[in-house]
Amino acid sequence: MSDVSEQEKQAYSRLVKEATPVHRLWIQMLRAFLTGGLICCAGQGILNYAKAQGLGNDAAGAWCSILLVLASVILTGLNLFTRIAKWGGAGALVPITGFANSVAAPAIEYQKEGQVFGIGCKIFTIAGPVLLYGTVASWLLGLIYWLLKAVGVL
Repeated sequence: MSDVSEQEKQAYSRLVKEATPVHRLWIQMLRAFLTGGLICCAGQGILNYAKAQGLGNDAAGAWCSILLVLASVILTGLNLFTRIAKWGGAGALVPITGFANSVAAPAIEYQKEGQVFGIGCKIFTIAGPVLLYGTVASWLLGLIYWLLKAVGVL
């Protein structure tokens, strides 16, 4: 085996140091907080407006979700959501807007391949695992709840 020279080790160390991103945790957390907070404030504003127009809690909540998803899809289509998510991190990706983006982005990206093999096959590329494991987990928890009720624990 050939030994690596000291110069090569130093050159490699410099390369690693240059390529490794600098994480500013407190700045990232502040940006995520601000981004998620603004999204939640927008949602609360929609909810308050819908209630002021005479809608009940369920209808106002439905309109809030619909409008937030619509805004996310439009921003994704205009290629603005990526910039928001890059700046705000998890603050943009965790709420319902992030889920809408994860469905819309592959659909937009693969639309040139057609309705079936492009959009139809790729639309749930990112969101698919979330849907799958969310469904399986809720089914298992429902089964456990049912069994505990059946034996009289709950």
